[in-house]
Amino acid sequence: MEDATLLGLMQDWTLTVDRILDHAARWHGQREIVARTVEGPILRTTYEELHGRARRLSDALLTLGIAPGDRVATLAWNTARHLEAWYAIMGIGAVCHTLNPRLHPEQIGWIANDAGNRLLLADICFAPIVPAIRAACPSIERVVLLTDRANMPALDEALCVEELIAAERGTCRWGGFDENSACGLCYTSGTTGQPKGVLYSHRSNMLHTFVVAQPDALNLSANDVVLPVVPLYHANAWGIAFAAPMMGAKLVLPGPKLDGESLLDLIEREQVTYALGVPTVWQALLQAAVAAPHRLASLQRVLVGGAACSDSIFRAFEAHGIRCIHAWGMTEMSPVGTVCAATPDAQPQQLRKAGRPPFGVDLTLTDDDGAAVARDGEQVGHLKARGPFVARRYFGFDRDATDDDGFFDTGDVATIDAQGFVQITDRAKDLIKSGGEWISSQQLENIAASHPHAARVAVIATPDPKWGERPLLLVQLHAGKESCADDFLALFDGKVAKWWLPDAVQFVDEMPLGATGKIDKKQLRRQFASR
Repeated sequence: MEDATLLGLMQDWTLTVDRILDHAARWHGQREIVARTVEGPILRTTYEELHGRARRLSDALLTLGIAPGDRVATLAWNTARHLEAWYAIMGIGAVCHTLNPRLHPEQIGWIANDAGNRLLLADICFAPIVPAIRAACPSIERVVLLTDRANMPALDEALCVEELIAAERGTCRWGGFDENSACGLCYTSGTTGQPKGVLYSHRSNMLHTFVVAQPDALNLSANDVVLPVVPLYHANAWGIAFAAPMMGAKLVLPGPKLDGESLLDLIEREQVTYALGVPTVWQALLQAAVAAPHRLASLQRVLVGGAACSDSIFRAFEAHGIRCIHAWGMTEMSPVGTVCAATPDAQPQQLRKAGRPPFGVDLTLTDDDGAAVARDGEQVGHLKARGPFVARRYFGFDRDATDDDGFFDTGDVATIDAQGFVQITDRAKDLIKSGGEWISSQQLENIAASHPHAARVAVIATPDPKWGERPLLLVQLHAGKESCADDFLALFDGKVAKWWLPDAVQFVDEMPLGATGKIDKKQLRRQFASR
């Protein structure tokens, strides 16, 4: 029997990410990209210039034998050279694998080997750890350092990216392959075991970009001056490496200097309107701005993701007249899952939540047995997601990570209210089970973080012979500040049930941070296991 389907008569225009930079160069060619280089100076370029350099780097990669599907690793900060490497790799159908330099070299080597990388493109500051990475990953054939000849360190057989680019004309063809081809590879932080690879396709990245640029998502336009403090190696750069050039926004790339003063300098110098990063970054920025709040005058919006945003950060930005937007997502979701955009009937307390899912993200809550949980803002359930840019399977695994209905278990527990606002109550692994009842570490942390002397706080479970587990509050104070346990415990009065109260408050000199800037609770649990 013949298929009676009537097909549309539109052009066959494959959704591959090289088209984004083609568009930026053609229609926003003179829009500026400002980058703090690893070598030190500020570099100013444009989308047109970056496009040309990326095309020539693609030629160089082909000369080195890179073919479609090959994994090419990058080990670099947010710079123009790193951004052009993304497009140079992806434009010829190879896979850009972003390595996280904050990991231990042995773990970086394990990840590179698991991915089967053939080539490594690295900033010169990482040259000392390249030999250890190569020793753990024998598939890496060559190393290219992202610098010029004058700044090349002594590293056996390393190639200089500027010399490679200068030798090419940029005549290779971009695109022309299936939009479902692999495009980028990003590994999870490995908080519950070995890191796992999330393999994005060109189609998934393009659809994610269309979604996140919308007004009720990241809300980008050609009028924006965007400072992505979120690294290009973290969770697909939150889609900014694609969304900013798609919209023609000016990009300000911070390079390796992510301290509060350096960011404040870029914001003031470049008149940044929109910045994106994790809470620890904003704590440092706000601290740096205390003495000179006028330096934040251009900043209109801040997107906070990667970890829960405390009420104190919200209030601090609001005091500066800056809109603080909370978002939630994960590497496996490309990564945006929800963004807290205002709605006509939204209540003030809802705008402190993780937000609502944009089109392309479908969420559900289930109990421990897989039964649906009501969306009433009260009942807590396991948060699961599905959509065209949500992972189906991890790289190298032989079975899917989704359930029979196609939902991926995010590992978070949450509530969803009647208006669709999601409140992440905890990571499933961070919940504290005391006397058979659950205590949310995240809710306790949000309250404790309101103390003006608190730089960082964390709540972890410690073993208890009677209750099974009890909460312990760990506090890192701002430099030069003092406080006591009673000051912090008083914050919880009237806000939580008495049995939720931490059994103790422990002050620490420095809170351990993981590779993505989040507090490393795994290390804290080991450190205080026998308390």
